[in-house]
Amino acid sequence: MILRRNQVAALAAAIERVARLDLAADAAMTAFFREHREMGSHDRPWIADGAFAYLRRKRSLEALAQTDEPRLLALATLVREFRHSVRDLDDALNGAEREWLAAFKARMHATLPDAVAADLPDWLWERLGAALGADERAALARAWQAPASLDLRVNAMKSTREAALAALSEEGLPVTPTPYAPCGLRIAGRPSLARHPWLADGRIEVQDEGSQLVGVLVAPRRSDMVVDFCAGAGGKTLLLGAMMRSQGRLYAFDTAAKRLSRLTPRLARSGLSNVHPQVIAHERDVKVKRLAGKIDRVLVDAPCTGFGTLRRNPDLKWRQTADDLRELVVKQSAILDAAATLVKPGGRLVYATCSVLPDENDAIVDAFLAAHPQFAQHDVAAILAQAGIALDTGPRLRLYPHRHGCDGFFAAVLTRNP
Repeated sequence: MILRRNQVAALAAAIERVARLDLAADAAMTAFFREHREMGSHDRPWIADGAFAYLRRKRSLEALAQTDEPRLLALATLVREFRHSVRDLDDALNGAEREWLAAFKARMHATLPDAVAADLPDWLWERLGAALGADERAALARAWQAPASLDLRVNAMKSTREAALAALSEEGLPVTPTPYAPCGLRIAGRPSLARHPWLADGRIEVQDEGSQLVGVLVAPRRSDMVVDFCAGAGGKTLLLGAMMRSQGRLYAFDTAAKRLSRLTPRLARSGLSNVHPQVIAHERDVKVKRLAGKIDRVLVDAPCTGFGTLRRNPDLKWRQTADDLRELVVKQSAILDAAATLVKPGGRLVYATCSVLPDENDAIVDAFLAAHPQFAQHDVAAILAQAGIALDTGPRLRLYPHRHGCDGFFAAVLTRNP
């Protein structure tokens, strides 16, 4: 593929924008395309892919390029990550750039320090080694260097996985059932489905398989009262509502009205009538206190580093520090403590994160159980087996992209004694 000068310039501009790290990468790209409406719909996916590839491999690319100049980093990304030849780029290069690119290619396979080669900050590399061991850390880091597939959830209120699989396959999309989540589909690559009719009418939703499995652990019954305590844009809320067949009562709590507002259009097309979004000021809001001891199922999808999603959100590893982690674990403990007050005797509390760090996962759950003897741990493997899912990661759910093909997730199921 021969690249034009304006294409390289566009990618360089996109890299300059995301490299500021002042916004989440997807928000930065949305702002970028809003400011550059002249960029056509054909080029936009390619530019976005290039910017995200740069973020995934930022540390090693900059080390080998020996520069932070966006245009040269765009060239380095195109050659190393997208396997473009110098001949592909020749029309876009000047003499100095041709010389630079030749020198870059000569350095491209140079040995780098481990954390640099893994494209992780030193502090995160060290914590992962302590948590997982050297081999597992290396495998996980490699998985994070590649883009994720596109995972979908079929809305059981409107269709079946079989019908969706048949329809999408007929369109020529490389779609397969997810190996574990019963309503999940996986499409290789990143095809744009933004205007697809199945998305537009709510028959399918974009949702990672790991996220879907967390919903399976909540296992709400049709007549239950359920709370999604940190609902955000409502992906898990919609799954829980479909599992309840739009019966019972499902509260979607969040402290950010803007985040929760993103649930509104999704809810409108979902076919659900049992979902009640509510903005709360904090985890001890009066809306929470009114429901104390009344709820059958509570999901705490806690705010976290999001490091389990680095294939999709590679900016997170560059935008967060060990200090941020220390602040998060305090918030996670407070949220879990508050959410636990909602659970009725015999009810279920699920604590989940999209992180792979023990600080945010096991440490939070262990401390909670030590302080709350009225709660006991329920075996996750047994719950999955009961749902007909052949997945055993031990008493707690531990998902990793290099092992399971989905984002990294953690979940523990806690039951309040009758």
